[in-house]
Amino acid sequence: MKSGFAVLIGRSNVGKSTLMNTIVGTKIAATSFRAQMTRQVIHGVVNDPEGQIVFVDTPGIFKDKKNRLTGKLIEKAKEALAGVDIILYVVDPSREIGDEEKYTYGLIRHLDIPKILVINKSDLHQDEKKHLQSYLEWGQDFAGVFELSALRASHIQPLVKKVVELIPEGELIYENAQLTNITDVFWIAEIIREKVFSVFDKEVPYSITVEVDNLEEKPDIFVISARILTDAERYKKMIIGKGGLKIKEIGQMARRELEQSLNKKVFLELEVEVDKHWVDRV
Repeated sequence: MKSGFAVLIGRSNVGKSTLMNTIVGTKIAATSFRAQMTRQVIHGVVNDPEGQIVFVDTPGIFKDKKNRLTGKLIEKAKEALAGVDIILYVVDPSREIGDEEKYTYGLIRHLDIPKILVINKSDLHQDEKKHLQSYLEWGQDFAGVFELSALRASHIQPLVKKVVELIPEGELIYENAQLTNITDVFWIAEIIREKVFSVFDKEVPYSITVEVDNLEEKPDIFVISARILTDAERYKKMIIGKGGLKIKEIGQMARRELEQSLNKKVFLELEVEVDKHWVDRV
């Protein structure tokens, strides 16, 4: 049989996490329009009749803002390239080739393993895909070029078929029932963080995180307590909202999704704290 690792790499917001979720068939990675949503290397496992593919989601390459978080995430993306069997380079044809794209391309160009160019967001109107031709011109450097829509789940299977074709022979990496390397606690924290960004659009900076302090499964309910961490008092007040309305909205949105996924009632207790050093723990 075949087995191998296929890493997804690209700049922020090209749709890597959405693509992995769509390929695997369930929501493993949190998604958002916000930059740097993915902060850890996340595995999504696909079992095919011919073998097993472990898709590896990575933090997006984000070069505009020089800060500790950005530097850490770029290093994680670079480290994720070691020991993989295939690279899926995901791009967005609505965005021109700039410094981030050139930097990302430079990271993978010299690597002597199969590389596939994945042009996402094929569902966009033709007028929005202004830079499609520029990316297609890179196609000669890749083992395959695929235009698809991760969001609409269109033209996904041809890509998966090509990955299966290119992965080497090998034994199972994960047992058949396991879909990812992340824990329930990590996944719950990511869902909550996703909802913070959903509620606040661009008002709250991307540099917030969520830590789950307690997860207890009872016969008829999950009891979860978590903290939203930010680095400034003004953002704490904003996240809580007047009369606690914003934190309540975040909790309601997160609880709905958690209950659907866990198939059980959820009691979710949320607090907001200021912690200037949370980046050190990423």
